[in-house]
Amino acid sequence: MSIEVKVPVLGESISEATIGEWLKKPGDTVAADEPIASLETDKVAVEVPAPAAGVLGQLIFSEGDTVQVGSILTTIESSGAAVATAAAAPQPAIAKSEAAPAPAAVAAPAPAPTGEPVSLSPAVRRLVLEHGLDPTSIKGTGKDGRLTKEDVLAAAAEAAKAAPAPVAAAPAAAAPVASGSAGRETERVRMTRIRQTIAKRLKSAQDTAAMLTTFNDVDMTAVMEARNTYKDLFEKKHGVRLGFMGFFAKAACLALKDVPSVNAQIEGDEIVYHNYADISVAVSAPNGLVVPVIRNAESLSFAGIEKTIADFGKRAKDGTLKMEEMQGGTFTISNGGVFGSLMSTPIINPPQSAVLGLHRIDQRPVVMPDGSIAARPMMYLALSYDHRLIDGREAVTFLKTIKEAIEDPTRLLIDL
Repeated sequence: MSIEVKVPVLGESISEATIGEWLKKPGDTVAADEPIASLETDKVAVEVPAPAAGVLGQLIFSEGDTVQVGSILTTIESSGAAVATAAAAPQPAIAKSEAAPAPAAVAAPAPAPTGEPVSLSPAVRRLVLEHGLDPTSIKGTGKDGRLTKEDVLAAAAEAAKAAPAPVAAAPAAAAPVASGSAGRETERVRMTRIRQTIAKRLKSAQDTAAMLTTFNDVDMTAVMEARNTYKDLFEKKHGVRLGFMGFFAKAACLALKDVPSVNAQIEGDEIVYHNYADISVAVSAPNGLVVPVIRNAESLSFAGIEKTIADFGKRAKDGTLKMEEMQGGTFTISNGGVFGSLMSTPIINPPQSAVLGLHRIDQRPVVMPDGSIAARPMMYLALSYDHRLIDGREAVTFLKTIKEAIEDPTRLLIDL
């Protein structure tokens, strides 16, 4: 019996996607709910699970093709005879093709019928293929034993230590290929759907908004001391680490309340003000930057904010964020400091009117109130804003409020 595998409903107003990767080949045995394809939408990568156990049929679309919601991608033959035939057929071919380069690889296909690829996200699968690793030999530390990118990278590092000889031989093998054009190779890679959308939105922001950036710096001493004092108790009680983002999110909520235009947006010839703070937090995902939204951040505790951010970060790496979680933010915080950025001018995330950029913390000499000079942990803050809506005075006031709240966190408690 054939069971059709269709493009699932992808979210509100999303009618199509691009096939990013086929995770299975025709004739492969698949388990029920096992990912067989990865679809790329404008915002996230979505895995398509097998609706039943069986053998994968012919692929109707190729990687890179655009498909509509409800389109048939392939079929699954669920009859016992088909399963047995298809499961047996691919193994000799795989063993034959892989026997020459590495005899040990012949054993790798054996675990496949037991569900070897079930717990691999698209990002993890790419790393496994790049490093030539056997996923069944790697212990997963993710939920339900799922492999994470860190697990694969750690396994690759261990494999490199255990087998230095093949690594050393690689340059010698590559030498004949580069004769005559060393260092001038090129590669063309199709832009992912997510990257195309990011490019369009960022360019649209520059073309539409009268964008301007103002800067300030902040002494992180008080926040770092508070974090060092309470981080262990905080993690023990709430099950999540106390980070800096919680302080900045709460400080932003305070500043947004004092300067409501920063939390507003332009719609036609009207200004829409929000009496709530839905803060978009920029996090890194395998296919690009995504901005999930912390809903009603002004009503959340530090623990609530930190738990939400930690959950977003994990699911962004796994590619499991939902569409609705990245829509409707009123203000964005982007932390380039985690990558070592000293200073930047972040770009507004339309239709929002402002974005706060955080940067790395450096020890810098600072003149203290008594005239002495001391080394203090300093961070540059950047606020990019739409000058059509937000005046310079309001932008500077907003950043000053952030600075004062971070340098004296008590203000966050007494709403000052």
